Amino acid sequence: RNIMHRFVKPFIFLMLMLSLTACQKPLKPEELPSSIQIGSDYYTQFVIRYEKGVHKTTNYRRGSSIPVNTKVKLLEITNKVIKVQIEPGAQVLEVRNAIKHTNDDTIKAFEKLFGKNKVNLSGFTKLERQNIKEGTVAIGMRKKAVQVAIGYPPQIETMSLDSDQWTYWSSRWNRFIVHFKNGKVASIQD
Repeated sequence: RNIMHRFVKPFIFLMLMLSLTACQKPLKPEELPSSIQIGSDYYTQFVIRYEKGVHKTTNYRRGSSIPVNTKVKLLEITNKVIKVQIEPGAQVLEVRNAIKHTNDDTIKAFEKLFGKNKVNLSGFTKLERQNIKEGTVAIGMRKKAVQVAIGYPPQIETMSLDSDQWTYWSSRWNRFIVHFKNGKVASIQD
């Protein structure tokens, strides 16, 4: 019986991994909009958090961060994953699209995360620029500044950015809510 368990578990794990890999379908250049090209350079559009080289589009607010306006090179885009090389180093970031939480396909996810141009930070207040730099939120920040500082909340929790309450996930089990009044952060509920 022990011999059987030693062989069955690894076999099942291998089959599971192969099936997951098979589900990823690389997108062909003709399937991509002209604004998205493999090998092209882009800039991060908000402070991206990641763990073990992976950012999930659920946008968990934990782990290491990549500042807004960081240059990246698009290496690969599939129907589930985006891979970029963070410049100037050789670190590769894998973005895993969680469509059930975001309602975005990988193209839409890419367009939220990366852009051809840097985000113009000059229109933000000193408070907003400081929090964008730190990837944090503070009372008094406008919605656009919050978006650049910590990205988009999962659409499963926040159906519209016009809402006065944006619910983010710190992790799979912890949420925090940013409350707005008159377009500015009024409180943060953790």
